[in-house]
Amino acid sequence: MRRLADFALRQLAGLMPGELHAADFAWLVSHGRHFALLELRRATMIANRVRLVAFLFAVLTPLWSFIDFALFPFPLWVALAVMRLFASVAFGLLVFYCRLARGMPDAYRALAILFAIPTFFYIVSHALLCTYELHGLSGAVRAGYAFLPFVLLAGMSIFPLTAIETLFVASPILIAQALSGFLSGPLLDWPSFAGAFWLLTLITGVSTLAGMSQLAFLIVLVRQAVHDPLTGICSRLSGQELLELQFDIARRYNAPLSIAFLDLDHFKSINDLYGHEAGDGVLVAAVEAIAGRLRRADILARWGGEEFIMIMPNTDMAQARLALARLCEGGFGTRPDGRAVTASIGVAERIGDRAPDWKTLVETADRRMYHAKRCGRDRVAFEDEAFAAA
Repeated sequence: MRRLADFALRQLAGLMPGELHAADFAWLVSHGRHFALLELRRATMIANRVRLVAFLFAVLTPLWSFIDFALFPFPLWVALAVMRLFASVAFGLLVFYCRLARGMPDAYRALAILFAIPTFFYIVSHALLCTYELHGLSGAVRAGYAFLPFVLLAGMSIFPLTAIETLFVASPILIAQALSGFLSGPLLDWPSFAGAFWLLTLITGVSTLAGMSQLAFLIVLVRQAVHDPLTGICSRLSGQELLELQFDIARRYNAPLSIAFLDLDHFKSINDLYGHEAGDGVLVAAVEAIAGRLRRADILARWGGEEFIMIMPNTDMAQARLALARLCEGGFGTRPDGRAVTASIGVAERIGDRAPDWKTLVETADRRMYHAKRCGRDRVAFEDEAFAAA
């Protein structure tokens, strides 16, 4: 099975040359390896598009009742009108719910609700319409109800979904279509039904490829946006997003969250004496030294120039002391003149410092970093008026 999956991914990579790294094509099949910022951007995009489609359905769904009123018997029109009203209200509530989406679980729920509402409407309306003998223009309008699954499956193409996610969304719709055929009983034109079901399957395949293509484009854009071009670590913008995300998670579960604000000492003199190319080399070497001693959950971001932020989730101040001691022990590389690169570091922790938001946490760490500089540099400040030698 693994060999078959690898073969399929190689073939997919051959169809999309130059768009993604070879190892990234697995991301188009399953979301298991997606990095946090990609999931955050993807959740936002899915939620926004769910809101757009839900708003459109909320407006258009009840308007069709005027056509039903003109062509269907009154009891049938009343039943369908009530169903349309409930569906429209549900779509309206979904528009409001999507404003609160904060991650992929919320996006998944919104997507499931978006497709569940019309799927349920299709099953119930089909069973209801089958109890009436409709001919001529009324029969044509009834036939129009059968196109709802086609609209839904084609609509999946606007969402950046993996192949597995698309199949999960499409499966209930395909099952509903099959169920509607069995509910029709002996009156069903089975050759026509089989052709329609095959067309639905084909549309599902096209929507799957469209969603994967959108996801591939999103991966490329996010990767370019989140990484600092010189050092390869998170940029300031992506660092802010990740810090905000980690702060919200820590606050929700009342967990500790520590950050370290690092500033390389006397870095300006390197640029002045040896040039910016040499300074860039020092920055890259420092990042490599820091990254080599990061824990698995830690996140490093370039804040600007020679300043860096290290985000340490689920880490209290005592654990941060140990992590920073290990970091400083290994050093930060060497200057062009052979001397060791040092850093002034300020540390802050969400609970201990009673930070109400991530910006306050950064300000506290930044203030302590400057305190470490005033006290002689090459130090780690864990409090506003105390420091430890690095």
